Amino acid sequence: MSKRQRLPRLHTEGDETVDDVTWRKSRRSNDQGGECVELAALAEGVGVRDSKDPGGPKLHIDPAAFRALLANLKQQ
Repeated sequence: MSKRQRLPRLHTEGDETVDDVTWRKSRRSNDQGGECVELAALAEGVGVRDSKDPGGPKLHIDPAAFRALLANLKQQ
């Protein structure tokens, strides 16, 4: 994934908004100020946001890019 690509916006016109999804955080996460993200299953991908700033910016990652991200993280 060395080539940068423009990600679709999470806020889209239609039925699904960030208010309509369930955000999930790892059970290993704690409230000690660590660096955690929350994930949400979206109709066309995965939503990602900072758990310490739920009202802040969010990413919408397409399924193939998310699988590639997870595979890369597992290799590290």
